[in-house]
Amino acid sequence: MAQSVNVNFRMDEQLKKNVEDICQRMGMNLTTALTICCKKIEQERRIPFDITADPDPFYCESNIRCLKARLDAIKAGTAKLEEHDLIED
Repeated sequence: MAQSVNVNFRMDEQLKKNVEDICQRMGMNLTTALTICCKKIEQERRIPFDITADPDPFYCESNIRCLKARLDAIKAGTAKLEEHDLIED
């Protein structure tokens, strides 16, 4: 096994906590997740995910407001829930 070294860098405290929580739900710690990412970079010789200046439209402010309003209506029991045809049989 290769010798381990420490790598130190700074990141936003809330981002670190959020990512640690997600990793914990997947049964790993942040070190393991970052090691996996680095191994993929080494294997593929590229960043293993898309990096773009264009944000995902799903996470735009208007959609987030709409989703929060719908969630509030569901929690309040006032939401009108109906079937949709988005999934093919």
